[in-house]
Amino acid sequence: MPIIKSAKKAARQAEKRTAHNQQIKKTIKNALKAFKADPTPENLSKAQSEYDKAVKKDLMKKNTASRRKAALAKYAKEAKNAPKATAKATKSTKTAKKSTKKTAKAAA
Repeated sequence: MPIIKSAKKAARQAEKRTAHNQQIKKTIKNALKAFKADPTPENLSKAQSEYDKAVKKDLMKKNTASRRKAALAKYAKEAKNAPKATAKATKSTKTAKKSTKKTAKAAA
Protein backbone atom coordinates (compact mmCIF):
# COMPACT_ATOMS: atom_id res chain seq x y z
CA MET A 1 0.00 0.00 0.00
CA PRO A 2 1.42 3.42 -0.93
CA ILE A 3 2.44 5.78 1.83
CA ILE A 4 3.15 8.99 -0.08
CA LYS A 5 0.17 11.16 -0.98
CA SER A 6 0.97 11.30 -4.70
CA ALA A 7 1.42 7.52 -4.83
CA LYS A 8 -2.00 7.07 -3.21
CA LYS A 9 -3.54 9.33 -5.82
CA ALA A 10 -1.76 7.46 -8.63
CA ALA A 11 -3.10 4.17 -7.28
CA ARG A 12 -6.66 5.58 -7.23
CA GLN A 13 -6.28 6.85 -10.79
CA ALA A 14 -4.90 3.55 -12.00
CA GLU A 15 -7.83 1.72 -10.45
CA LYS A 16 -10.37 3.99 -12.18
CA ARG A 17 -8.57 3.80 -15.52
CA THR A 18 -8.36 0.02 -15.33
CA ALA A 19 -12.10 -0.23 -14.72
CA HIS A 20 -12.81 2.15 -17.60
CA ASN A 21 -10.53 0.27 -19.99
CA GLN A 22 -12.08 -3.06 -19.04
CA GLN A 23 -15.53 -1.64 -19.81
CA ILE A 24 -14.39 -0.55 -23.28
CA LYS A 25 -12.85 -3.96 -23.93
CA LYS A 26 -16.09 -5.60 -22.81
CA THR A 27 -18.14 -3.55 -25.30
CA ILE A 28 -15.73 -4.56 -28.07
CA LYS A 29 -16.10 -8.23 -27.17
CA ASN A 30 -19.89 -7.96 -27.07
CA ALA A 31 -19.95 -6.21 -30.45
CA LEU A 32 -17.74 -8.94 -31.93
CA LYS A 33 -19.92 -11.67 -30.46
CA ALA A 34 -23.04 -10.07 -31.92
CA PHE A 35 -21.35 -9.67 -35.31
CA LYS A 36 -20.11 -13.26 -35.48
CA ALA A 37 -23.56 -14.55 -34.49
CA ASP A 38 -25.24 -12.44 -37.18
CA PRO A 39 -22.78 -10.91 -39.70
CA THR A 40 -24.98 -8.08 -40.98
CA PRO A 41 -23.69 -4.71 -42.19
CA GLU A 42 -25.22 -3.04 -39.11
CA ASN A 43 -23.34 -5.32 -36.74
CA LEU A 44 -20.15 -4.86 -38.76
CA SER A 45 -20.51 -1.10 -38.44
CA LYS A 46 -21.05 -1.32 -34.69
CA ALA A 47 -18.01 -3.54 -34.18
CA GLN A 48 -15.81 -1.28 -36.28
CA SER A 49 -17.11 1.74 -34.40
CA GLU A 50 -16.11 0.16 -31.09
CA TYR A 51 -12.58 -0.33 -32.42
CA ASP A 52 -12.47 3.33 -33.47
CA LYS A 53 -13.59 4.41 -30.01
CA ALA A 54 -10.84 2.31 -28.42
CA VAL A 55 -8.25 3.99 -30.64
CA LYS A 56 -9.63 7.42 -29.80
CA LYS A 57 -9.26 6.67 -26.08
CA ASP A 58 -5.70 5.32 -26.54
CA LEU A 59 -6.67 1.82 -25.51
CA MET A 60 -5.50 0.32 -28.79
CA LYS A 61 -3.04 1.33 -31.49
CA LYS A 62 -4.43 2.62 -34.77
CA ASN A 63 -2.86 -0.10 -36.93
CA THR A 64 -4.08 -2.87 -34.63
CA ALA A 65 -7.64 -1.60 -34.89
CA SER A 66 -7.29 -1.19 -38.65
CA ARG A 67 -6.05 -4.76 -39.03
CA ARG A 68 -8.91 -6.15 -36.95
CA LYS A 69 -11.50 -4.07 -38.82
CA ALA A 70 -10.15 -5.39 -42.13
CA ALA A 71 -10.45 -8.95 -40.83
CA LEU A 72 -14.07 -8.26 -39.85
CA ALA A 73 -14.82 -6.88 -43.30
CA LYS A 74 -13.28 -9.97 -44.89
CA TYR A 75 -15.35 -12.22 -42.61
CA ALA A 76 -18.51 -10.30 -43.52
CA LYS A 77 -17.77 -10.64 -47.23
CA GLU A 78 -17.22 -14.40 -46.90
CA ALA A 79 -20.39 -14.79 -44.86
CA LYS A 80 -22.33 -12.84 -47.46
CA ASN A 81 -21.11 -15.06 -50.30
CA ALA A 82 -21.40 -18.42 -48.51
CA PRO A 83 -25.21 -18.94 -48.68
CA LYS A 84 -25.31 -18.15 -52.42
CA ALA A 85 -22.75 -20.84 -53.21
CA THR A 86 -24.79 -23.52 -51.44
CA ALA A 87 -27.99 -22.43 -53.19
CA LYS A 88 -26.32 -22.78 -56.60
CA ALA A 89 -25.04 -26.24 -55.71
CA THR A 90 -28.52 -27.47 -54.82
CA LYS A 91 -29.99 -26.09 -58.05
CA SER A 92 -27.38 -27.80 -60.21
CA THR A 93 -28.01 -31.18 -58.56
CA LYS A 94 -31.76 -30.83 -59.16
CA THR A 95 -31.27 -30.07 -62.84
CA ALA A 96 -28.82 -32.95 -63.18
CA LYS A 97 -31.43 -35.36 -61.77
CA LYS A 98 -34.09 -34.09 -64.18
CA SER A 99 -31.80 -34.38 -67.19
CA THR A 100 -30.93 -38.01 -66.36
CA LYS A 101 -34.63 -38.87 -66.13
CA LYS A 102 -35.31 -37.29 -69.53
CA THR A 103 -32.45 -39.19 -71.20
CA ALA A 104 -33.61 -42.45 -69.64
CA LYS A 105 -37.14 -41.95 -71.01
CA ALA A 106 -35.81 -41.00 -74.43
CA ALA A 107 -33.62 -44.13 -74.58
CA ALA A 108 -36.53 -46.41 -73.74
